[in-house]
Amino acid sequence: MKLSSPAALVFRRIVNPSTLLAKAQKMPATKAELNRYFEMINRRVPARVSQFIRWLRKPSSFAARLAVALLFILGGIFSFLPVLGVWMLPLGFLLIAQDIPFLQKPLVTALAWIEKKWEVLRLKWQNQ
Repeated sequence: MKLSSPAALVFRRIVNPSTLLAKAQKMPATKAELNRYFEMINRRVPARVSQFIRWLRKPSSFAARLAVALLFILGGIFSFLPVLGVWMLPLGFLLIAQDIPFLQKPLVTALAWIEKKWEVLRLKWQNQ
């Protein structure tokens, strides 16, 4: 029996096995990029902060991770105040994206763009 109704065509397009496979293959790359950004942060912070971030990334630390991520994002928004800074925004978004998969790809894209722009600026400053 062949289904050719509009609903069946839409269903086939949404649940296309090749589409699902393509999405499944993209996810580990995005997850690997998120892990790479976490490792970059871990290399640049003191050991105790690095241990705390590793603890936050554990699945059992969901509630603490969510609270810390929201505090980092709020701190980044109020970066004009002393002690707080824009550096808090990416870390907060990284922590939240660990639990919200649809945020992972846009966040990785944004962080890659920022990383590329920072490298261009750094090279420009070094050559002056």
